[in-house]
Amino acid sequence: MSAPEQREAAEIREEWLGSTLSTMPADRPAKEAAISELYHLIGLAPPRFHWVSSPLAALETAPPGLRPSEAARHMSEWPLPPRLSALMRQLCLELDTRVRWQPMDRLIRREVVGSLARSTQASLLVPVRAVHGSRERRMNGWYGVQCVSWIAHYDALRRAAGVVIGTERARQLDLWAASARSGGWWWPREGVCVISERPVALHTEVWSDEGEVRLHCADGPAVRYADGWDVYAWHGTQVPPWVITGPDAQRIAQEANVEVRRCAIERIGWSSYIEQAGLRLVAAAPDPGNPGSELRLYDLRKETKVLLAVNGSVERDGHRRRYGLTVPGFLNDPLEAAGWTYGLSAEQYSLLVRRT
Repeated sequence: MSAPEQREAAEIREEWLGSTLSTMPADRPAKEAAISELYHLIGLAPPRFHWVSSPLAALETAPPGLRPSEAARHMSEWPLPPRLSALMRQLCLELDTRVRWQPMDRLIRREVVGSLARSTQASLLVPVRAVHGSRERRMNGWYGVQCVSWIAHYDALRRAAGVVIGTERARQLDLWAASARSGGWWWPREGVCVISERPVALHTEVWSDEGEVRLHCADGPAVRYADGWDVYAWHGTQVPPWVITGPDAQRIAQEANVEVRRCAIERIGWSSYIEQAGLRLVAAAPDPGNPGSELRLYDLRKETKVLLAVNGSVERDGHRRRYGLTVPGFLNDPLEAAGWTYGLSAEQYSLLVRRT
């Protein structure tokens, strides 16, 4: 694979990522035209389109003329998503017979497809999971069909590698691409199709060397839709609003979810949390592998302590992150506690970190 081809593949990936994260109003005529043609390919007339402002509105309300039980929340019982999914899978099978042995196929699957899939999972799928709750697993197939990663795969092969996929296959791929580029999630049924507008605000952070993104906003909702529905996220983890807007030691102590507690503590900072919570310092010791930094061990609860350490590697913003690790309450030596987190003794930990 030549350097120009590699650059072009990366540019195509970024182009599709930009489309995925867009907060521009949907191109309604383009979205409706593409979906109408996809309906035609499975033998159906174009549907009536019902636009809503958010996935929450799509899943909680039924379009005019339908019963509430026919809202998108119940779409696992609908016949059209499986039919359209089968149409997409057949297209992929046909395209794979042409691209499977292309020299660039493996690289594009890794750097374009994988990267976009992970970014979509960590950004646009988070609000969908939020409204589906425990039922989201049943819906993953249809949302996966709408994920741009598989479309970008074949798009990159034909644009960056010059793979010829045939007129009819190219036409169908273009329909899926036009639908993905022109608006938000959609929920099809015979006679009517519900489509959500894009969010009006979407905040992400780059969290990998491959440019993958995840939801994150430290001072407000990470995703917000025009109807006011929003989702809060801290470094990719969905959290209740209070974690961002008003975290404090008392609320953290009352929170049952371990991940939410971790995010709330990180939001106010471990040092501030320790001070607010009035944790007692048990012992402190220099960190052998991190010159100038200390390992500090605090009482947390009756059978638990927390080890406060400084990350040995520099974060993307150039700072070293201070973080806490919960350890068993019987540990009283910071080095022993640090070693325990790796399954090592205090002496082994000291030798290990010196080497690294």
